[in-house]
Amino acid sequence: MRSHMLFIASIALLIACVSTNVVFAEDVVPTTAPDGEPWNFVVILIDDMGWMDLTCQGSQYFETPNIDRLAADGMTFTNGYAACAVCSPTRAAFQTGRYPARVGVTDWIRSKFQGGNIIDGQNPTGFTSGNQPLHCPKNALFMELDEVTLAEVLGPAGYTSCFIGKWHLGQTDQYPEAQGYDFNIGGCDLGQPPSYFDPYDSGREFYKIPTMDARSEGEYLTDREADEAAAFILDHSDEPFLLNLCHYAVHTPLQAKRDLIDKYDAKEKTEQTNATYAAMVESVDDSIGAVLDAIEEAGVADRTFILFTSDNGGLLGPTNNTPLRSGKGFPYEGGIREPFFVKWPGVVEPGSTCDTPVCSIDVLPTLADASGAAMPEDRAIDGISLVPLLAGEATESGDVFDRPLFWHFPHYRGGLGPYSIVRVGDWKLIKRYDPPKFELYNLADDLSETTDLATQRPAIVSDLNMTLEDLIESTDARMPIINPEYKPDGASEPQPRDSVGPRPPLVTHS
Repeated sequence: MRSHMLFIASIALLIACVSTNVVFAEDVVPTTAPDGEPWNFVVILIDDMGWMDLTCQGSQYFETPNIDRLAADGMTFTNGYAACAVCSPTRAAFQTGRYPARVGVTDWIRSKFQGGNIIDGQNPTGFTSGNQPLHCPKNALFMELDEVTLAEVLGPAGYTSCFIGKWHLGQTDQYPEAQGYDFNIGGCDLGQPPSYFDPYDSGREFYKIPTMDARSEGEYLTDREADEAAAFILDHSDEPFLLNLCHYAVHTPLQAKRDLIDKYDAKEKTEQTNATYAAMVESVDDSIGAVLDAIEEAGVADRTFILFTSDNGGLLGPTNNTPLRSGKGFPYEGGIREPFFVKWPGVVEPGSTCDTPVCSIDVLPTLADASGAAMPEDRAIDGISLVPLLAGEATESGDVFDRPLFWHFPHYRGGLGPYSIVRVGDWKLIKRYDPPKFELYNLADDLSETTDLATQRPAIVSDLNMTLEDLIESTDARMPIINPEYKPDGASEPQPRDSVGPRPPLVTHS
């Protein structure tokens, strides 16, 4: 019993440490490049890219030489996580350094064309209805403007900022320019593009990208995003900049360039079999190549920090996350574990790896630490700076990196009930609320989560559940409540599907 109490006490201490906005750069690395100039930051967030969707991650079907080069020149985090198994919550965490539960965005945000009706400028309150055992908290329709974003942290430090691609954190009044970004190209309320081909318009009211003008009919969206990113880098190479490149790819609709589809149609299939999806992955890789080339051309390669990751696990069907279990939307590793690379010239050892679990919440404090920018002092920041890990000095930071990681999804989704997750060390606890159930996995021994140890290790379940309850309380997470009028034989309310809105054709091309 004493050992379990010590375990709980140590975790409580770690939770307290995280909320104090720990930073390290002052004693670890300089906040300027070797030439005395400030670091530039390029942070790349891919949509729906799975852990196995890259050659450097082990795929033998996809071809990603540029992303492989980026990984080889930097540090690979083998336990990199998204803050949620669906997109909007992770995007909120990525921007703010705060858990989705704390921000109040815990599911993907319904856009205007899907009926996301914002009334009096307020987010919804209360609970969902329907004949289900639990009433769930209504999800936000936007990230509140008083949240402090990457751009709002780096802006006062002299950084010019540009957001390109998928925002999905609110409607017109909550677009990136309302959250500190100097430029916004493509960011709007949509969770997926109407089409990947110019003019990126479905012909339906509100279902278009209003912040990206058509310029060349048939131009591929990922290519356009790459071109805009390269132009921004070249135009702003004489000043410190923050580029947030958030590709709409590889989210559905599956649409790709015909020549690339034909290329993968002709390739021998592995666990991966979808040629159109493979072609989309290659276009993302081409985009990363264009960004790397622009950084070289601008002469700022030696002072540009690049971070690459994804917003949630790969969507089952288009991709295969094996050896990870399941995929997007699910609480298993296939839904939340992501590619996660950082290139930082002169600081990160090329080709290095780090097994410490890290998460989307760590991006903001890391960039603030590396730049010397001031962190928000009026709110809890859940992430911690990864600078000591990147600089190879983590042992000087004590045990702060032994913190728990936490996920909270208080919604029904495609037949899956609400759940929360906590990971401490190698142990991962999934707590389901309908029906009530615990699942326990040791990820060091069982990466594929094939053996549920909950009944065999009740003491660990109890300890982890106490840690989880502390995190739920400390983040003020909203919880489902009992539906007193539930009728087991009644018809259930239809549940959200895995992609946003009316599902377009799954496979199309041009």
